Order: sequence, then structure tokens, then C-alpha cells
Amino acid sequence: MNVRVLLAEDQAMVRGALSALLSMEEDIEIVAEAARGDEVLPAALDAFPDVALLDIEMPGGDGLSAAVELKERLPACRVIILTTFGRAGYLKRAMEAGAVGFLLKDAPATELATAIRRVVKDERVVDPGLAASALSEGGNPLTERERDVLAASADGATIGDIADGLYLSEGTVRNYLSTAIKKLGVRNRVEAARFAERKGWL
Repeated sequence: MNVRVLLAEDQAMVRGALSALLSMEEDIEIVAEAARGDEVLPAALDAFPDVALLDIEMPGGDGLSAAVELKERLPACRVIILTTFGRAGYLKRAMEAGAVGFLLKDAPATELATAIRRVVKDERVVDPGLAASALSEGGNPLTERERDVLAASADGATIGDIADGLYLSEGTVRNYLSTAIKKLGVRNRVEAARFAERKGWL
């Protein structure tokens, strides 16, 4: 019996290449494709895949949010995150979102096919270098609210803009930013946002 796969990737050329490579495997069938994060759940509910291969950064919602939705609505579908971004923070967030696999796009195609077969057998598959990096780095020191405030400030928004967007007072926003800056050992909120983003914490 073929493993039914949903492929979510915003770059058409990459999506086409992955689809072609996986379709060459006798036991793997691509049953749905999505170019945006908000297309993943509708496509999955229509095709009922065994495995969903999700990119992290896509328009219309990221792969981590899509993984949470799939876990809630289609718990039998196993999620593998396939990304360019080898960040330890992303790995931790992916596992928290219900993913059972985390691979980098530069992995060989045969490795991806093997990973698909393994997760169907209820195994976890994680890029070994990234797993080692995640263990050595430790966890994300930021609270959920500190992450929200830093993410909102990443594009250079004012304190007032952030406060309005998150329904907080300006004083509360300043407190969260100050605490985050101290935790990360940087000089200002711009550096804090960049540092946290680089780690995959935002």
C-alpha cells in the first residue's frame, strides 16, 4: 500500500522537484500540494494524507501553525518539517507543534523517502546535527509574551504600535522588552529580535 503524502512548499520549483523525486519511489504517492500555509489544512481534509511534508516559512501562515492544525483535525497524519533553516529553536517548536520529523532541504532525496517510511511506522526522524545542536544550546529563555513583543518589534514598530497590536499598555511592552534584552544579553530590542529570530525562537 502506498504512503499518501501532502507536500507544502511555497517555491514552485522546489515543490515540483520534491514531488518528482518522491513520485519515483514505488511506495510513495503525492496526493496533495500546497503553496501557502493556509492551504495545508483544506488540502489535507480533502486528500487525507498519511504524511504531511511542511516547509516552515510560507505565505498565509507558517508550517508550524499548520502542524498544530493538522494535529487537532487529522491526528493520524504524521508531520515532517522540511526546511532550509537549521535552527535549534525551530526544532523544539516543531516537536511541540506535533511534528514527528525535522529534516533540512539539503538532505539527499533517498533520506527523505526513508524518513517518510519511518514516520508511518511511528518512529521519529530528526536531522542528527540539528538534534545535537538543540541539546547543547538548551531551551528558549523567553516567555510567550516576550516572544510576541519581540516579534512585533522586529520590523521597527514603535512601542505604541506594539502596545496597540497586542492590546497591552506601553509600560507593559517596555517591561517585556527590557526583560527579553537582559535575558539575551544584548544592547537593544532590535538586537534582541535579530538574536531570537536567528535562534528560531520567534
